[in-house]
Amino acid sequence: MKVYTKTGDKGTTSLFGGDRVPKHHIRIESYGTVDELNSYIGLIRDQDIDPDHKQILIRVQDRLFTVGAILATPPAKEILKNGKERLNIPKISEADIELLENEIDAMETTLPPMTHFVLPGGHTTVSYCHIARCVCRRAERLSVHLNDIEPVDILVLTYLNRLSDYLFVLARKLSHDLQADEVKWIPEKL
Repeated sequence: MKVYTKTGDKGTTSLFGGDRVPKHHIRIESYGTVDELNSYIGLIRDQDIDPDHKQILIRVQDRLFTVGAILATPPAKEILKNGKERLNIPKISEADIELLENEIDAMETTLPPMTHFVLPGGHTTVSYCHIARCVCRRAERLSVHLNDIEPVDILVLTYLNRLSDYLFVLARKLSHDLQADEVKWIPEKL
């Protein structure tokens, strides 16, 4: 398979099912941002962190490829002419969301309660988590926007929402594990 096809040289690209759309189409923005998120999660996984976190992040990356495939498939092209689903892969499930929730709950048992917002930073690895969290929120916003135009699987939207929560708590957990400063945001008084 060649990396370049030249079919996108004029600013369009193909979705699953063959439809061509401009590269700035909301569907492309949605799954492109999920791809960007996946790259940042790879960057977090490449850090010197607990192997258990790395395993969860590998699972998240797998699920993000699925999210991207779902977002790249217009609703009208989800079912083939023979009645089978176009995407012959496991979809996002309640179990995927529960995994994130269980990880959040487990990490929070080891952390001091939150009393303030925290400023991103304190350690490079923690900062990568905060960047990934922000990209995840953008992917979620774009996917919700897409959902206003064409339906998106609600579990995809829920997964992105929960994933951003997971990344925030992972940032806090890594701050704790790395003994990095967690700087509270305390607004100045007028």
